[in-house]
Amino acid sequence: MFAQFASISRALHHPNYGIYTAGNAVSLIGTWMQRIAVGWLTWELTESGAWLGAMAFADLFPSVFIGPIGGAFSDRGNRLRIIQVSQAIACLMSAAMFVLTWSGLIEVWTLFALVLATGIVMGFTQPSRLALVPSLVPRADLSTAVAINAIVFNLARFIGPALAGLLIVTIGVEAAFGLNALSFLVFVLALTRIHLAEAQAQPARARRSILGDIVDGVAYAARHPGIGPLLLLSIAISIGVRPFVELLPGFAADVFGRGADGLAMLSSTIGVGAILSGFWLAQRTRTIGLGRFTLLAFGAVAVAVLGFAATDRFWVGMAAATMAGVAMVMCGVGAQTLIQLTVEPDMRGRVMSLYGIIFRGGPAAGALIIGVLSELFGLRWPTAAAAALALAFWAYIWHRHRRAIFALEASGD
Repeated sequence: MFAQFASISRALHHPNYGIYTAGNAVSLIGTWMQRIAVGWLTWELTESGAWLGAMAFADLFPSVFIGPIGGAFSDRGNRLRIIQVSQAIACLMSAAMFVLTWSGLIEVWTLFALVLATGIVMGFTQPSRLALVPSLVPRADLSTAVAINAIVFNLARFIGPALAGLLIVTIGVEAAFGLNALSFLVFVLALTRIHLAEAQAQPARARRSILGDIVDGVAYAARHPGIGPLLLLSIAISIGVRPFVELLPGFAADVFGRGADGLAMLSSTIGVGAILSGFWLAQRTRTIGLGRFTLLAFGAVAVAVLGFAATDRFWVGMAAATMAGVAMVMCGVGAQTLIQLTVEPDMRGRVMSLYGIIFRGGPAAGALIIGVLSELFGLRWPTAAAAALALAFWAYIWHRHRRAIFALEASGD
């Protein structure tokens, strides 16, 4: 049994990656606390599904515009320094949320502006965070490192909402904002302990303009026979399926008739499924079969969300959410690993910025659309329809491009 986790232990024993993972874990717990707090505070202020979608949009969609610029800077600048500065700025945003909420001065438009500013900062830094990982571990441990990142993210998804629910009930929503600000500080301090070789810390500078770099990155991804279809499928799933997570406050209150405790349970159960999936992926030492698993997982998450939207029974919804958590991590880790192993090193930041745009911007757009439609049709029907459309697109990609996507796994062996 312990031998199965030898690859996880080996990756974490690389000093830079171990430090990064520890700091990232603390920061992500704070981030998930804040996301739950923002959603709950928004619902308290407005009781509107449209506003829930708007907040998710403000948090995630700026990546669509700022992400490509962040990717270009990532390929020509110091990725570690970009992350440090961005986390410090995000800390100030969380501190402002804490002060305004604690003082009773918070309004929904003020909250929206702070969430939007944070979304811009995180959208800029995400390409650097994704592209930094191959500099922290040897290539042989890259797949495991990506899976560990997913485990950490989803442990945070489990712990953060649980802590947020407890804090909201016992102290108040402002406590979650304050602790998130502290978590950003912990991550900044951890980043100062990471030491990279000059070639890793400072990639060769591009000679073209920023716009030229962005165009080159998009063209490279679009022309690639495997990366291109994989990113297109990720767009469909991110817009049509993934937004159900951002709309959980509405589902918890209106569909399942629960309060903050129900919201925390739903968010946490997604994390449980995701953690189980992440551990399974992390102990794999080879990439053979990863392409097939990844594609099947894309279809499975659409089916799980269809099941989630089809019921008003809380425990059935919990089971569907768990299945969605398992599949989301499998397709997310699988897609990122396949891309990281295949992409040219001097294109890594720009291509990963496209992945980041999809990861953050897709759910934002989808949550906004579904949230607005929920004002007319309720949350369940728009969520189910979006998942069904995503499943249909998955069937098309499976039929037309599965062999090219399967071929990506050969880059890791």
